[in-house]
Amino acid sequence: MGEWRLDLQFFAGEKTEKATPRKRQEVREKGQVAKSGDVVSASVLLASFLALSLAGAYERDGLLRLFARALSDYASASLTVDSLHRLFLDWLSHASLLLAPLFAAAVLAAGLANFLQIGALFTVEPLKMDWNRLNPVQGMKRLFSLRALVELLKSVLKAGIIGAVVFAALLAERSELAALVSKTPGEALTVVGGLTVKMGLYAAGALLFLALFDYLYQRFEFEKSIRMSKQDIKDEYKKTEGDPLIKSRIKQKQREMAMRRMMQEVPNADVVITNPTHYAVALKYEDGKMEAPVVVAKGADYMAMKIKEVAKTHGVVTVENRPLAQALYRQTEVGDMIPEAFFKAVAEILAYVYRLKGNV
Repeated sequence: MGEWRLDLQFFAGEKTEKATPRKRQEVREKGQVAKSGDVVSASVLLASFLALSLAGAYERDGLLRLFARALSDYASASLTVDSLHRLFLDWLSHASLLLAPLFAAAVLAAGLANFLQIGALFTVEPLKMDWNRLNPVQGMKRLFSLRALVELLKSVLKAGIIGAVVFAALLAERSELAALVSKTPGEALTVVGGLTVKMGLYAAGALLFLALFDYLYQRFEFEKSIRMSKQDIKDEYKKTEGDPLIKSRIKQKQREMAMRRMMQEVPNADVVITNPTHYAVALKYEDGKMEAPVVVAKGADYMAMKIKEVAKTHGVVTVENRPLAQALYRQTEVGDMIPEAFFKAVAEILAYVYRLKGNV
């Protein structure tokens, strides 16, 4: 049988991974979020009819006053340019007062519905001109895409369910509707108004119920649209953390610079304590300026050999003390004062060095 060979790089471009927090932040800044327009529409509709049901008496009395004024004051007024202007402003002010509760409820519901879905977000990216939207080819693709088909089916489903809910509400009140012919105009208006509000609330509730499923669908589509490939994640990591090769080179340069600075301090040391081959620790002590000797350089193996070479070149005394050299190498860093436990041993070595130099 023949062997199949798979090139794993072929699958590297498939967007199978969840979006990273950085990718989510980037698309959010562009205004791309998981949001259902149906949730906003249903919330506005529900809030409007709730406001109408609560402020029904206010709206009714306001309309009656407006009609009464139209039939009394406006009917007897002479028609001139100034009177028509005043009439328009008067009607506009009264209509504004009547619509204010409904408008406030709708605006509040729309803002709350958007905030609960996406949180606080302000961006002007969606307002920028996108010439692809004017591309007829792209427009035809969107028109006949799977998403367009899903939206069409959703619209048909919403219309069917809401129509059924409204019809059921009307069917339940058929006796009241049949009795309208025997009621006074005021009573009939009350019945029709109450039925209208009831149908609106039922329709808004049904639409809100459907909108919850639409929101889940929009979240699913959004998560699918922002998926990343393994290569995308690698590229993002390089951007945020830096190229590993460059980072390693920077660290290498830093080590080389630290090594050069350390080697420059070896000629100023008083003594170099060695293992003798594996470790080397250079110490310096200035009486009156330092509380204890300070490690100015240390190294193992090749670095220890370099420290000893520099020390020999500049006449720095080298003393072999294996336990002390190993302990100082492991327990101190360059620039540290030696621990108190080594004061006596180092003091004896420094005294020996000073005698060699003739300082004592």
